[in-house]
Amino acid sequence: MAYRELIKNFERIRSYMRAFYVYGFQSREEYRIQSARSYDNERRRLESWLGDYMSFRQDASGKNVFLSVDSRRIPQNPLYKAFKAKSFTDKDITLHFYITDLLADGSALTASAIVDGIYREYLSRFSGTLSPDESTVRKKLKEYTSLGLLRAEKRGREVLYQRTDEPSPALDTWADALAFFSEENPLGVVGSFLIDRLERPSDRFRFKHHYILHALDSDILCALTAAIGERRRTELSITGLRSGRNYQRTVCPLKIYISTQTGRQYLLGYHYRSKCIAFFRIDAIRQVKVLEREDHYETYLALQKQLDAHLWGVAAGSGACLEHIEMTVRCDPGEEFIIQRLYREKRHGSVERLDDHTYQFSADVCNASELLPWLRTFIGRIVDLKCSNQAVVQRFYDDLQRMEALYGGESHAVQ
Repeated sequence: MAYRELIKNFERIRSYMRAFYVYGFQSREEYRIQSARSYDNERRRLESWLGDYMSFRQDASGKNVFLSVDSRRIPQNPLYKAFKAKSFTDKDITLHFYITDLLADGSALTASAIVDGIYREYLSRFSGTLSPDESTVRKKLKEYTSLGLLRAEKRGREVLYQRTDEPSPALDTWADALAFFSEENPLGVVGSFLIDRLERPSDRFRFKHHYILHALDSDILCALTAAIGERRRTELSITGLRSGRNYQRTVCPLKIYISTQTGRQYLLGYHYRSKCIAFFRIDAIRQVKVLEREDHYETYLALQKQLDAHLWGVAAGSGACLEHIEMTVRCDPGEEFIIQRLYREKRHGSVERLDDHTYQFSADVCNASELLPWLRTFIGRIVDLKCSNQAVVQRFYDDLQRMEALYGGESHAVQ
């Protein structure tokens, strides 16, 4: 099979990027989903985009290739390049110029008139050229309408197509804004496409915590946000990140949540089959099919708002039974930054001052175990920890005992 840089199935590219360069660091011999030749072709394709950002190491399992990116040195996410390579056939490129040229004078024509014009104005002047049928032309017109290149207007029983040519905006004045948007916004790939139109892109910004991996999910995120904006149901095709099992879920999408710690993206929606609010990792979603409009959207949105008031992370649970947690900390003089952290990071919780050096954090949450990583950052200053779910408290102190056994020394946390 000949190597081609252009792609037709982006999901395959997404899978290879994750399997080899982000998650698994798998060698050629370890990857069994496709043949060795397919692996080599995909690897060469990715190297044509990401060659400047790739490294490798050799071990007993073979040569492992992975991404190596210093966010201080790159002005733009290199993974955006994957969205700018799309395969097309000779017929695609030929029809593109025929259709756009026929409609260049601003006229509005039916599909039949466009087919007649293609044969009359172009194909009649050549011999042995490809001859597209009306069905193919109609599909191309429908595609261009969905992309915004053409405008479709129904007049009686006929549909007329017209070019949507508009003057290009003065993007040069937006160079800095586009540079920031392309790296900061979850759908920054849109800004990246606009930056490609600039003669002199901005090079002003660098990001210390730059979660570039999630750019691979831009098409999925775009479809979900469109469904949210139009209040439509969706059918999600999901692959379990651990099990590898494929399954479908019919969901009313409500909100997108993005972790400030990892950059990981989640969809929160109403799952019709289980009749409850649920989270879905966006990087596990392989395809989004937008369905009909949801008439009870406000009802489900009210459930989301009620649940959001008690979310700490993305463990929604049933939302019916909340867990109450309290943490009392003591800070010595000069450690006011501890109190500042409590106020800044309390999320939906509250902070109460007990005396000059003692403060109490409390919260009612869906799943108190999600607080454990955060609670551990206060070890050494915690004087009391309580939770309605005693298993959370027990796990906290069990972890302290394991740490003491591992490193030795004495634990100062008080039960």
